[in-house]
Amino acid sequence: MSLLELDGVKVHFPVKKGILFDRTVGHVYAVDGVSLSVEAGQTYGLVGESGCGKTTLGRAVLRLVDITDGEVVLDGTDLAKLPEKEMRTFRRRLQMVFQDPLGSLNPRQNIESILSEGMAAHGIGANQDERREKIKEILAKVGLPTNALSRYPHEFSGGQRQRIGIARALVLEPDVIICDEPVSALDVSIQAQVINLLEELQESLGLTYLVIAHDLAVVRHISDVIGVMYLGSLVEEAPSDALYAEPKHPYTKALMSAVPVPDPEVEDRRERILLVGDLPSPANPPAGCRFHTRCPWKQDTLCATKRPELKDLGGGHKVACHFAAEIAAGEIARTSGEVVPAVREGVEDVDPEVVATSGSVAEASEDAAEAAEDEAETSEAPVPSPREEPAGGVEDSAENTSEAPASK
Repeated sequence: MSLLELDGVKVHFPVKKGILFDRTVGHVYAVDGVSLSVEAGQTYGLVGESGCGKTTLGRAVLRLVDITDGEVVLDGTDLAKLPEKEMRTFRRRLQMVFQDPLGSLNPRQNIESILSEGMAAHGIGANQDERREKIKEILAKVGLPTNALSRYPHEFSGGQRQRIGIARALVLEPDVIICDEPVSALDVSIQAQVINLLEELQESLGLTYLVIAHDLAVVRHISDVIGVMYLGSLVEEAPSDALYAEPKHPYTKALMSAVPVPDPEVEDRRERILLVGDLPSPANPPAGCRFHTRCPWKQDTLCATKRPELKDLGGGHKVACHFAAEIAAGEIARTSGEVVPAVREGVEDVDPEVVATSGSVAEASEDAAEAAEDEAETSEAPVPSPREEPAGGVEDSAENTSEAPASK
């Protein structure tokens, strides 16, 4: 049995309307039937575009939002059915690292007060001196000095504040830590430090992570298994390497095709899948397959009427698509959308070493543009006099225009 199991979890928020008396006129289907399992010591990555329900699912696991239906089982205990008092005690085994490192820390409390508050609530440590020693050990593990205890959150950088958030979760000795976009608010160099810290802590303390993110590179680096969410439901789940090597769901294919590749030769050869239409509203999701309104391979006979189940296609690769096998085999042609080459405009003459060192096609484009600007500024080409027409005769300067006779 897995350490953490979710079975058909639903989180629906009622839509109220009325002036004197509120009445429910509909629901927002933020999470609509998600099932997954996380093994002990494993890192499960949850990805998807904004608004797909990732954060809501993470908060539902901790019962920070009410669960409409389904089961959340941690080590054999269904958290969805626990009374509030028992859940408060049980929450010590589940902790969360929030997305905003500053907004999640009380600005009126120093670091010692923030970290010892949860310990006192759960009865960890006989007195404040014992809790302080425990806090110092945790701060050393996350790379913060002991003199940080008397300081306040605003006195730290973004990366240090996120380390404090991680320390706050670790002092309660949890079994599972839910990381909600743990590095999205940080600089790239700090992101790498925090990710490496999470991996080191997992190895030394035997932690289990549920990492929620939209950065596919971060998820690939840290995760053992990846789940892809779309409009409140899980559309694909597979081991990290298998998912990136061969995505099988049409939405995952489009998602992966949008990731830029730092190698210019590979970038020129790969193709991008352009989806049609906008993301439907979670308050009025499409019937049948949630993705069929934007799917390049949709088949109206089945996709628009029946919702696909998450099925295992072998090797732990699960896909919620009626025609995943046929699409992979090339037996079904595209019915919409567009596949275009991911051509890098304006960087044909860029040195490949520039692209390799920058790590981004966009950065290479900026370097090329700046080089062209510098060359134009330092050029010693003769400048035409105000009464002479410039070469090409396309545009005149403001001064030339004012002196030239008006055309009849």
